[in-house]
Amino acid sequence: MLRHEHCNLLQPISIWNADKAVEKCSLVEHILHLEPLKVDIFQGITLPDAPKFDKVFGGQFVGQALAAATKTVNCLKIVHSIHAHFHLGGDVDIPIMYQVHRVRDEKSFATRVDAIQKQKVVFTLVASFQKEEEGFDPQDALMPIVPDPETLLSLEEIRERRLTDPRLPGPYRNALATAEFVPWPIEIRFCDPNVTSQTKSPPSLRFWFRAKGNLSDDQALHRCVVAFASDLIFGEVGNNPHRKRGLNIATLSLDHAMWFHRPLRADDWILFVIGSPSACNARSFVSGQMYDRTGTLVVALTQEALQRVVPPAQKPIGQSNL
Repeated sequence: MLRHEHCNLLQPISIWNADKAVEKCSLVEHILHLEPLKVDIFQGITLPDAPKFDKVFGGQFVGQALAAATKTVNCLKIVHSIHAHFHLGGDVDIPIMYQVHRVRDEKSFATRVDAIQKQKVVFTLVASFQKEEEGFDPQDALMPIVPDPETLLSLEEIRERRLTDPRLPGPYRNALATAEFVPWPIEIRFCDPNVTSQTKSPPSLRFWFRAKGNLSDDQALHRCVVAFASDLIFGEVGNNPHRKRGLNIATLSLDHAMWFHRPLRADDWILFVIGSPSACNARSFVSGQMYDRTGTLVVALTQEALQRVVPPAQKPIGQSNL
């Protein structure tokens, strides 16, 4: 049996190991990379080619904070739940300091991570870790029947089609043509690629996603990557029934929770099924389930987001160009 201080010998090479050069990482690993400053204090930055919507992307906060928490726990324990709160918008030009507080260290382990900019806490995440245990394994949730991801269009292909689609309003196509299109580190395939921000649709969405590039076998890394990807488009689903031509809606994440049920791979296709049962008082509530290619439920999650109509002269924050 290995002593605790040698448990890293059981871990595969990944972003968590200092001997892997950052330049050899996939883009999403590079985004999640943290520099240790002191004990339980890490620093992250917003890369020029990282997703951003005028402010630090919420998924970056979630993924980097979970990475910071993961670096402070016994390597044999894996995250099973996170609860996050967004307090202030993050500045993309300023480094983010992550301060980890060890709340509990028993059979399971809990940490609180504060993301700090300009000496203010802009984001907080509480993560709970647990050693893998034997237990019951029932599953009532069934993955919906959807097209295979290989048969669906990429975001780049959807964009090219919409640029020349005469059925779409000219101003929408012009805005799409002039908007900066930065490839995401996460590949997305919408199950219904005809839904746009110009038309009403039910408060639901289904899409496949996976990290671009190959990741190591480190389960901790895969969960951080999925946490990063979980904030993409999630809160916007509550806007679907209210969309119409010329209406801009700003959507900002307020709080975010995830439960990791089973091992997963973020570099293989994962189906994200989202529904929004409520939108009122300028807030929308969404819930989601993530399934792997075999139809196994691997993650459940919820989010509440701020939902406000933006005057035409202003640019909405946090809205996808598609």
